[in-house]
Amino acid sequence: MSGRIDGVPAKALLVDDRRDNLIALEAILQGLPVVPVAVESGEAALKQLLIDDFAVILLDAQMPEMDGFETAAHIKQRERTRHVPIIFLTAADRDAQLALRGYAAGAVDYLTKPFDPWVLRAKVSVFVELWTKTRLLEAQADAARQFKSLTTAVDDAVTILRAGEDPDRALEILESARG
Repeated sequence: MSGRIDGVPAKALLVDDRRDNLIALEAILQGLPVVPVAVESGEAALKQLLIDDFAVILLDAQMPEMDGFETAAHIKQRERTRHVPIIFLTAADRDAQLALRGYAAGAVDYLTKPFDPWVLRAKVSVFVELWTKTRLLEAQADAARQFKSLTTAVDDAVTILRAGEDPDRALEILESARG
């Protein structure tokens, strides 16, 4: 899978208050079919989610002001973003309570730093592939609806013509179905 649908690349939202961590994440994702979009706060992440669609969110759990858990709660409350997978990343100890809090906030995974970059790449790859396949299915469903609409219009136009009715009416039906 290329990570692109109709020329639109899959994107990963990277959220961390430390610029060096964002640079490291961008380096880890290099070469994957995903465009990383890095922001340095939960507020900036929420704003970015109003602009773009994302295949996956890599979210630092511990940030000043709005932490990752609060950010995730806002993400999951929005209809448009509630299904975007969130992978929490944290430098905190392997505290089971923090991991549970992350899952409760809607995370699909919770990785403690330092983590294996190849594991993160594999996880991001899976979500990019799922995003791509979902977009393909949506495009196929749209095409099927258009096909059904056109087929119905052709059937209606043929019925009008066979009945000897106004051919202009049949043409109007066909043109309106074309959109």
